[in-house]
Amino acid sequence: MSPLAPLHPQIVHFVVALTIVGALLRWLSLIPKVPFASPAASLLLLVGAVGAVFAVSSGMAAHQPVEAIPGVAAAVRTHEDWGHRARTVLLIVAALELLGLLLLPLPTFRRWVHVVSAVVCVLGAVTVFVASEKGGELVYSYAGGPGLRTGDTNDITRLFTAGVYEQAMVERARKQPMAAAELIDLLARRWPGDTAIELLRIESLLRDRGDAAGALAALNALHLPADNPRLQVRAGLLAVDAHLAAGQPDSARALLQRLVTQFPSSQRLKDRLAQLGG
Repeated sequence: MSPLAPLHPQIVHFVVALTIVGALLRWLSLIPKVPFASPAASLLLLVGAVGAVFAVSSGMAAHQPVEAIPGVAAAVRTHEDWGHRARTVLLIVAALELLGLLLLPLPTFRRWVHVVSAVVCVLGAVTVFVASEKGGELVYSYAGGPGLRTGDTNDITRLFTAGVYEQAMVERARKQPMAAAELIDLLARRWPGDTAIELLRIESLLRDRGDAAGALAALNALHLPADNPRLQVRAGLLAVDAHLAAGQPDSARALLQRLVTQFPSSQRLKDRLAQLGG
């Protein structure tokens, strides 16, 4: 794989910023009382055009492993098509800007070239925006390119975990608690030593399976790191919920009072205690 492939996001962000700011400056340069705008616009637009060439090159180098993901190919091709359009328009803008520089001794002709460039810049900004929007869709809607930048298989693991978790939340929202519980159990089986996933499983015992006694037993057997107050607070609140679900409000209130004493800066614990009349 080309060394440019992992740099595609950085290159693209530079192109977007340079193009939009350069286009704004080119329009501003049409006002005679803003002399700095014209050379600044030329610089940014020329660099943006060069960046667009590298953006397309790096994107093409990165597309093959992303396109191999089932269901992603059409989105990849749409992103590529808009990237090519943006590059073409920005190269036209760059040619106009170079022509403007060559016409320095002819201010009238130069101004008309800048007017044309300003108009084409609008098209350039639109195509760059759409291309970047399609790239964002590829990442946020299709999870394109996991592990592409680092080559680290842990990136794939994190993607798998996130996907299973999100699907479990969808099943829970659909009032399908057993389907949600099965997905969370899958995570717990794959990573039995992960404390955060174990807390997620305990929460699922309580919320999806309605097993308050099982949740309390699992919490009592859980070993939490002493240097992680967030996990301890989360486990404590799960225990409170389990006591309440088991019909033990006094135990829940007493536990909350101990937690507030242990973690006095936690507003979340204080609010929960107030809800229970503590």
